[in-house]
Amino acid sequence: MTNSHGLNPEIYRRSREYLRIGNRAVRRAQEESRRLNVPNAYSHNGTLYFELPDGRLTTVNPFDTIQNS
Repeated sequence: MTNSHGLNPEIYRRSREYLRIGNRAVRRAQEESRRLNVPNAYSHNGTLYFELPDGRLTTVNPFDTIQNS
């Protein structure tokens, strides 16, 4: 039997559970980085974006600045 996604119901259920676990882990890692004042890095359409500890977004890699200091 398949569902509207064309997957076996058990495979669909497990994939949703893995996605939930992964999303939770990412949110916790982001929160920890914010708490430690470490920038979060994201990629969108091949462009890297960095969320700075003060909440600003930039495409300038802040890790290059830290590394060169």
